[in-house]
Amino acid sequence: MSKPVMPSEDLVKLAVFALEDVKAQDITTIDVRGKTSITDFMVIASGTSNRHVKSLVDNVLEKVKEKGVRPLGSEGLDTGEWALLDLGDIVVHVMLPTARQFYDLERLWQGAEQSRAQNQNSPEQFSNDGE
Repeated sequence: MSKPVMPSEDLVKLAVFALEDVKAQDITTIDVRGKTSITDFMVIASGTSNRHVKSLVDNVLEKVKEKGVRPLGSEGLDTGEWALLDLGDIVVHVMLPTARQFYDLERLWQGAEQSRAQNQNSPEQFSNDGE
């Protein structure tokens, strides 16, 4: 397996920044290391419409590719009710509020460390200005 392009924590910050950039709602990160071997972190966010869900995932895709991260896969971009982006060390879930409430991933992974994104990221770190 190849070495990750960036540490998991930095990839989470980049994904959260990309989601905030296009006005995602209720962004939550969950540290699932030690809980599952599938991934290290889950990032969960809500979009206001099917189109918004798609644009949120598209923005995350664009930002991670700019940093050399190759996604392993994606699901749900055709309908936009729930889209998943697998970045290996992190999995990004973006969904409509109704789907998010129904699947309730936060409760499913309760006990894992959760945090709400609160502008703790420095957008300058991820901008292309000066590159």
